[in-house]
Amino acid sequence: MQSTSSVIAHSLFTDYDISLWKAGKNFRAYDKLGSHVIEVDGQTGTYFSVWAPSARTVSVFGDFNGWNRNAHPLYPRWDSSGIWEGFIPGIGNGTVYKYALQAGNGASLEKGDPFARLWEVPPKTASVVWDTYFEWEDTDWMKNRIESNGIDRPYSVYEVHLGSWKKPGGTTSLSYRQLAVELVEYLQEMNFTHVEFLPVMEHPYFPSWGYQVTGYFAPSSRFGGPQDFMYLVQELHKAGIGVILDWVPSHFPNDAHGLAQFDGTHLYDHADPRKGFHPDWKSAIFNYGRNEVRSFLISNALFWLDRYHVDGLRVDAVASMLYLDYSRKAGEWIPNQYGGNENLEAISFLREFNETVFREYPDTMTIAEESTAFSGVSRPTYVGGLGFGQKWMMGWMHDTLNYFKNDPIHRSYHHGEVTFSLVYAFSENFMLPLSHDEVVHGKGPLIDRMPGDDWQRFANLRAMYGYMYTHPGSKLLFMGAEFGQTSEWSIERGLDWALVQYAPHAALKKFVADLNLLYRQTTALYEQAYHPRGFEWIDIGDHQNSVLSYLRRGKTDGDVAIVINNFTPAVRHHYRVGVPAEGNYRCLINSDDEQYGGTGNYDLSLLPSAPSEWNGRPYHVEFTLPPLSTVVLQLEKPVAAAAKPKASRKKKV
Repeated sequence: MQSTSSVIAHSLFTDYDISLWKAGKNFRAYDKLGSHVIEVDGQTGTYFSVWAPSARTVSVFGDFNGWNRNAHPLYPRWDSSGIWEGFIPGIGNGTVYKYALQAGNGASLEKGDPFARLWEVPPKTASVVWDTYFEWEDTDWMKNRIESNGIDRPYSVYEVHLGSWKKPGGTTSLSYRQLAVELVEYLQEMNFTHVEFLPVMEHPYFPSWGYQVTGYFAPSSRFGGPQDFMYLVQELHKAGIGVILDWVPSHFPNDAHGLAQFDGTHLYDHADPRKGFHPDWKSAIFNYGRNEVRSFLISNALFWLDRYHVDGLRVDAVASMLYLDYSRKAGEWIPNQYGGNENLEAISFLREFNETVFREYPDTMTIAEESTAFSGVSRPTYVGGLGFGQKWMMGWMHDTLNYFKNDPIHRSYHHGEVTFSLVYAFSENFMLPLSHDEVVHGKGPLIDRMPGDDWQRFANLRAMYGYMYTHPGSKLLFMGAEFGQTSEWSIERGLDWALVQYAPHAALKKFVADLNLLYRQTTALYEQAYHPRGFEWIDIGDHQNSVLSYLRRGKTDGDVAIVINNFTPAVRHHYRVGVPAEGNYRCLINSDDEQYGGTGNYDLSLLPSAPSEWNGRPYHVEFTLPPLSTVVLQLEKPVAAAAKPKASRKKKV
């Protein structure tokens, strides 16, 4: 046991800091709250501060004092902020600690630090004194990331659960440092633009996938320390890949060492279970009307953008935040002051969160997982929206998966399921998600949703991905979907990487890599992804053949891609598609190519237009449309004729 002196009265807070904290406007609270290694009067040690307004006493105990609850009591501030603080000389990084609190009712509590930068490896539950110093080498990315992170840029997102992407031997997860090699190389190979991590914040229960957070300011110690995770982010940036984190401000678990009943009261949540208890997840709901809670949450969002150079936050379960009656029956919820079911405090919080993020980090992104028709989720707050940059398009996901599970012979009767999304496609800035939620809880892998024999199942999946990548909106694929994972996702088992040695899976993986490349290189597919000018039907009504054809447009005049989807195994001979201009149309991708596992029987490399009207357009191309395929065409740009040299004139003598 290390010998230390008593706690010294010391504060990092200014009066202004405290006024901001109490007003719900201290959005850098992590600079002062928590544990910080500093020097006071020539002595190096650690300053501790914690918000616990209803506690009678608060002390720090840990490995440095033999876990003596009474050895190092903190001092309450005089300003009614509810913050307890003090400086302990002689301890620093690596010190394991908790807060010992005596609640107002006399109960003895042992809590981790809500602002801890590091926690013990679960199932241990103590906090660890640690700093976030790191010598970053991603200056070029950070300086220019708006070029990769802007709203008019391609977003092809690979969704990853860090603990189960690869499990060598079937049991051990890769570390952050190992992922910085293997995952980075894989993302480059697959041409994804961004990676989204399921919550990396510390969580006690591994099977929660990270969605039951206790350590909001710490990456999970299961895979390494804070600097190891920073290194992973840095290496992704150096490879040109953006990093999005899942963020969970919707609820928190009731673990004894966490935020629940932190000072013996419902400090972070509502005391009334009709507002403070989540019936789906049996967890606590944040009190968005409490100023200090807003300071805590928005500080947490900025912390990851600031200290970890993260490029975006995907906010989990926004729908559950917006509605007071979410998953509740009559009598189980409290109407708002106007008698409605909207959670006005949560709506106000989300608006302030987005305003703050985009004000402080305008080159980042916020994305809402929101499954209802709530208006203006991705519209600016100044026009009444919530202010998110993007929103998951859950309706598209449900309709598309429902459509593709049908035998192709019946798809003509379900044509509206793959056309309806364009009725509302531009009401929000939509991201098209085929996420982890679609491959768990008995739903099985995506390949199992596809009908037919093995060839047709893979062809269907390629056609669905082709439709997804050419549909307006950004893209998200959960890990394993890119090579046709054949079993339901399990965090205990990890992905079945052995499958990629087999031709159908390797070919599908190649197709997704090429789709990502096509999407990144074809401005018509992303520049106007959120504007009606970026899309135009060629033929919406060919339901008898289950064929869809449409245009995608970039910002430059004439920048057009032609997309034709054949959602049946029938080959369509002499199929005509109207095109907007005369010339030769080059095939950018054909999911029926042999290299992707298709038939390879139909050459679409170059299609000349014919000067007769079709689909209301002055020209058309005619070709054999392959089975269960997505085909993308683009007008071949004419090569400028070389200037002829001028004839020399000989001077007459």
